[in-house]
This record gives sequence, structure tokens and C-alpha cells, in this order.
Amino acid sequence: MSLRIYNTLARAVEDFHPIETGHVRMYVCGMTVYDLCHLGHARSMVAFDVVQRWLKASGLRVTYVRNITDIDDKIIKRAVENGETVRSLTDRMIDALHQDADALGIERPDHEPRATDYVPQMLSMIGLLEHRGLAYRAGSGDVNFAVRKFPGYGKLSGKSLDELHAGERVAVLEDKDDPLDFVLWKSAKPAEPEDVKWDSAYGKGRPGWHIECSAMSCELLGETFDIHGGGADLQFPHHENEIAQSEGATGKPFARTWMHNGFINVDNEKMSKSLGNFFTIREVLKVFDAETVRFFVVRSHYRSPLNYSDVHLNDARGALKRLYTALELVTPAELTTIDWANPYATRFKAAMDEDFGTPDAVAVLFDLAGEVNKTRSAESAGLLRALGGTLGLLQGEPQRFLQAGVGGDEAAIQTQIEARAAAKKARNFAEADRIRDQLLAQGIVLKDSVNGTTWEAAQ
Repeated sequence: MSLRIYNTLARAVEDFHPIETGHVRMYVCGMTVYDLCHLGHARSMVAFDVVQRWLKASGLRVTYVRNITDIDDKIIKRAVENGETVRSLTDRMIDALHQDADALGIERPDHEPRATDYVPQMLSMIGLLEHRGLAYRAGSGDVNFAVRKFPGYGKLSGKSLDELHAGERVAVLEDKDDPLDFVLWKSAKPAEPEDVKWDSAYGKGRPGWHIECSAMSCELLGETFDIHGGGADLQFPHHENEIAQSEGATGKPFARTWMHNGFINVDNEKMSKSLGNFFTIREVLKVFDAETVRFFVVRSHYRSPLNYSDVHLNDARGALKRLYTALELVTPAELTTIDWANPYATRFKAAMDEDFGTPDAVAVLFDLAGEVNKTRSAESAGLLRALGGTLGLLQGEPQRFLQAGVGGDEAAIQTQIEARAAAKKARNFAEADRIRDQLLAQGIVLKDSVNGTTWEAAQ
């Protein structure tokens, strides 16, 4: 069975064959680095980390690009509020991003372009669009894309121009011919810092958000490449606009397969900074170990919504412990390659080849763990570890994982104890009880005394 992927553009699962035999070129929209990454970002990073791992496990060479947006209105606003330069802020946030991603076992992409390093390529693409009559200069100094002049706009979102226009509530601004038009180049504003202004044929300014990804993907992967990915919230308008810009400039198809991961929800609402219902990755890692968080994401299909709660993460840790318990029983055989003819490996591959079906693949891991428990086979244990490795799981020391408490070590447990003490001091007894119950669910029993609080593993 060949690999099949759900293509958002086609609205169907399709057989996947790379443009260049044996080589997959993949671009994924990364983070806008004005703040710490939250769990929604983690889901996207983990989802496409699994994609690139599985492509490699399938014998394909992968060129993986995940960009960084380091120039944006939110970034400028935050830097000004902090009294620092944009570069200082973005450098700190990129470093934090790497720390969080590394903790979750996310492999670094082959290329991680910063938008500010590709402004000349963006200006070149804007020039092509202007030459083709798809971009126009506004009186404000901005350069806009003329949406109605690009045939096929709306093909990714599945909406016609009339439908999109009917939903547009913003009045036509003086610098736009149509409310649907979007900015390619923003003219510099007097109050903006000098480090966010570039010279151009259009005057000083900076690029719009959408043009960044078109220019970087074209420069690093070519005018047409295999896979473009990102969160479902980027499908419109960001990805729709990328298609219009890129195909408008080159006259060639942009990305052949479009992949979009589902949201992480809190109380059935998308986790996002704008809604204020988000948890940063490092906040979650103070309570749960990194592999549990990764497993929580991986065991759900990448396109499905994923509901966040402590209960679900506790359940994920309990399930992961069952797999590690099997690996603790017998030293796994070292496998240099996976025998895909093995019945368990065959089932695992079939699941992953059907649009990266991790829920069914994880079910195979549990069946294989049952086999290890029954037979004490080192070969089966080795296969369990190897198959888990294609998902970025089960590579740790079993005994260490099984003996670790909340957060994976004593420091994390102590952090929770201190948070509980602070809650009690503030007379927030409901929060104190919640922390105690959460630790108990992880197998940690607290004991209060006049000398403070100690803990021990539940019997």
C-alpha cells in the first residue's frame, strides 16, 4: 500500500507521490515569535514532526522547512512595550521555542528561515506581481494584491469571491480597491522603530505577513513543491493568499498537497492567545513530563480536534506507562532496520500510510506490548521500541520513566507543592485541593506536617 494523504485542496485522501522520486519537499508555517509557544503550537510542531519522521521511515529523503515570522505588528507592539529592540525580543523567543521543541523531542527542520532574512526575495516577488497586473500601489504607500484579478481565488477554502465578499464587514479603505485585497508591502509609519523599516522601490516599509511564506518557500524549495502544512486556522486567509501570490508571480502550481492539523480545544473552544485560554508549553511541562505531552498529541489523529485537560494528560501518562512496563520486562533487541513483513509492523505501516493514522498505529503498539508481556520476547520488545521511535516515543529508559512522578522528576513535584502552599496561604483552598488531587492522580501522596509538606509514591 502506498502512502495516502488528505489533501485540503482536493478535499479527499489521495495517493502521494513526490515530484522528485525519493525526495519530499515540505514547508510548514511556523510561529510568530512575540511570546512563548503554547500547547496549540506544540500540536502543530509534533504533528509535522511525525509526518517528516514517517516519510523518512518510509525510505524517502525529506527537505523540511519551517519558517519563523520575526516581523509583525504584534512583535513590534510587544518590543515597544518591553522597551527593547525587535531583534532582542525575537532572539529570546526563538531560543525559548527551541528549548520547548527540543523538550518535546521535535527534530529541528532542515531549514528554519527568519522572515527578516528574505526581504529582498519578497520584494522581487512583489515586483513580479506588479508587473503581471496583480498588485497595485495605494496612496498610503502600501502595495496591495488585487484578489479579483487572480482566477481561482478561494479554491483552498472552497469559497467563491462573492461568498467571501458577502462575509466581509470591513469598509473599503482609501488604500484598497476591494475589501478582499490584502497588503504585500506596508509603508513605514513615523512612530515605528527604525529597525523594522527596509528600503524599497516603494519607499521605506516592511513586508506583509502572507508574502513572507511565499518568498521563503519558493527560495528554499522551488516554485512548486510537495507538501505545505500548518494549523487549520491558517487555511484562510493565509494559505489562500499564499497560493494567489505564488501562482500569480510564477504562473505555476504552488504546493501539490495541503495538510492542516486540528486545534487543541479548551472547553470546546480553540486554544489561542487572542482568547486568553492558552497554556504555554513550559507551563504544562512543569506538571507533566515531555513524553506524556507528546503522546497526548500523537495518539489523536492530526486532523481531529484535541481536547486539553489534566484528566486527558493523566490518562495519556497512564497509557504510556503500560508501554514502558512491557519494555522494562525484557531488554529490547537492538534493531538496525524494521522488518515490515512482521504482522505487527505491517499493521502499523498500514495505519501510518493511511493519512498518518496514529490512533490505529498506537493501538498496534499496545497489542505488541501485550505480546511482549506474554512471550518475554526481546525481538518483540525491540520492535516495540523501534516502531515507537518512528513516532518519537519509547526511546527513554523504562525504569526511569516508570519511577518518575509528575513532571518527570522531583523538581517538578516540588514546584507543584510550592504552588499548593501559595494557594493555601492565599486561602484559595479550592486550588490547593485541586493540586493535591492532581498529584494523587499521578501516584503522588502529599503529607502535611508542622515542618512542611513531603511526598511519597502511592502504594
